Amino acid sequence: MVYLQVIVNGLTLGALYACLAVGFSLVWGVLNVINMLHGSIIILGGYLTYFAWLHWKLHPLLALIPVAALMFLLGWAVQMSMINRLVRQPVLTTLTVTFGLDLILYNAMNVVFDATPRRVTLDLGTLALGPVVLAWDRVIAFALALALTMTLYVVMRTSRAGRAIVAVRMDRDAAELMGIRINRVYAMTFAIGCGLAGACGALMALVFPITTNLSGLLLGKAFVVCVIGGLGTVPGALVGGLALGLIESFSGHWFGPQNAVLIGFVLMLVLLMTRPTGLLGKRGYE
Repeated sequence: MVYLQVIVNGLTLGALYACLAVGFSLVWGVLNVINMLHGSIIILGGYLTYFAWLHWKLHPLLALIPVAALMFLLGWAVQMSMINRLVRQPVLTTLTVTFGLDLILYNAMNVVFDATPRRVTLDLGTLALGPVVLAWDRVIAFALALALTMTLYVVMRTSRAGRAIVAVRMDRDAAELMGIRINRVYAMTFAIGCGLAGACGALMALVFPITTNLSGLLLGKAFVVCVIGGLGTVPGALVGGLALGLIESFSGHWFGPQNAVLIGFVLMLVLLMTRPTGLLGKRGYE
């Protein structure tokens, strides 16, 4: 029965990982930009959620929407003002720019918030399903993370904006000839990625203590999820996130929680050597 608890814990963690990585995968797949700012955006979303709850008594689930909207606007501004000027440059150029922006945001958060871990504590109790016991905050975070990921999938498949993003991903030059405004699509894509990162930060503040020291680790997990699931598909991010959650859950049970992260990164290296496209990697979004 203990393994049933391990599986459920892994799936709840994996849903958060999928939500964490899907925006990162979107930006990388469409813009060919490795957004090193992604981890710090998640932490900023978590901090904003925490302080809105602490000072204004705003429920974290209500704070999720304005926090995601603020991160969306921040992403739009950064893309339109800086990255769009360099997006056709080699990937190392944009990586360096986003890395510099990450250093600025990381240090600014250390100055304003300091690195003390903070977490929203709602004391919602637990949910018992036979031998499996889960805290309600994890159940809520799991459900909302899945909902956000699937919402992006539906938007990419059905909306005009989603189809424009798909067209740019598949063939930028052809999309431009068809009248699609490439710079606006790039700005919208980067903004969506940042908005999802902010929403993920709000959910993580419900489950884990938030601190700036986690930004690099979260960015690393986004890389691992993209490698496992495959770059360029929302289902790939979902499968990669759930797989990483299960791997870390079982690794923590068998080898100790201090080794769970290490085993996830080892798996990433193995997949890069054996199946670099990932489990569901394909050209473009469905």
